[in-house]
Amino acid sequence: MTAIEVTGDLASLDAALATLPNSPAVFALWPKEGEPYLSKTALLRRRLLRLLKEREKPSRLLNLRHTVARIEYWLTGSAFESSVVLYEQARHHFPESYLDLLKLRMPPYLKIVLNNEFPRSHITTHLTRTGRLYFGPFRSRASAERFEGQFLDLFQMRRCQEDLVPSPAHPGCIYGEMGMCLRPCQLVVGPAEYAHEVARLVEFLRTDGRSLADAIAHSRDRLSDTMQFEEAARQHKRLEKVEDVLRLRDELARDVDRLNGVAITPSLAPFAVEMWFVREGNWQEPQRFGFEVREGKTVSLDHKLRETFAGVRPRKLGVRERQEYLALLARWYYSSWRDGEWLSFDSYDDIPYRKLVNAVSRVSHRGADS
Repeated sequence: MTAIEVTGDLASLDAALATLPNSPAVFALWPKEGEPYLSKTALLRRRLLRLLKEREKPSRLLNLRHTVARIEYWLTGSAFESSVVLYEQARHHFPESYLDLLKLRMPPYLKIVLNNEFPRSHITTHLTRTGRLYFGPFRSRASAERFEGQFLDLFQMRRCQEDLVPSPAHPGCIYGEMGMCLRPCQLVVGPAEYAHEVARLVEFLRTDGRSLADAIAHSRDRLSDTMQFEEAARQHKRLEKVEDVLRLRDELARDVDRLNGVAITPSLAPFAVEMWFVREGNWQEPQRFGFEVREGKTVSLDHKLRETFAGVRPRKLGVRERQEYLALLARWYYSSWRDGEWLSFDSYDDIPYRKLVNAVSRVSHRGADS
């Protein structure tokens, strides 16, 4: 953070503004009394001149020239870094209203309610700690609902939202009549049989569909080998259905507790990138990754990346902080202004370093060209 103290001499303010870089930044303008004006910009000098420059003619545009007492700013290397810095400063200075100030909306998730005797699914924007599986974040509620509708066709979990009181006299629903629900409401199955189907569904989400797709593919190949071609064709159709459902999943959508990856963005520092880690759905401390030269030789990117990831210390966040950082990630990833790359992987024990090296090289080259 860099600060400029504003005295009564406005000429010195103009001179200080003229020396500011015209680069992305987050800034806070502190009045003599009261709360700061906090914002971000892609062009710091231009934005502050617009807010603080003397105007010859009256204007409706905001002008804080005669009220500002202190200017603070944080230079950033990317739009994503600006969003994170702005969020952290807003949370610090405006703890009661920072979400409204940022217009930060929580992304939707598909929630499997596991602490119910007969689990069900629904779409939510709030994370909790226990008794659930969250799959997301999705781009929009519409895309989450579209995935939910098609994904449930692969299983026989109930779609009703009521708290069931099973009884043979229960009227049931159309999904039960179509064989798309096990009908626990009518005591056709008990909790144990229903739990088995829910376990298959949960495993499907936690393995990104591999548990079901691999089982169907194996069955298809076995039937084909034994020349049961008609049944093999039916299994192939099932596999195509599963693949169609998986294509409806938005790119970031995972079991949140298994969401692992790194966002790579340009850096202020030359010959470097910023790395923003997510581990098991939790935001980790970011690190700057530079291209060092030791004893006149460039260090292997693969080797240095392994050292960097080995230094990521796992941390667990509170529910609120966790979902807000994931909201920042989703806003950036699904935006039209994404200025870096996201690389996801199954775990920190199985990182695709070759892909990571290529991504770091691409982002650093784009940063050098801009």
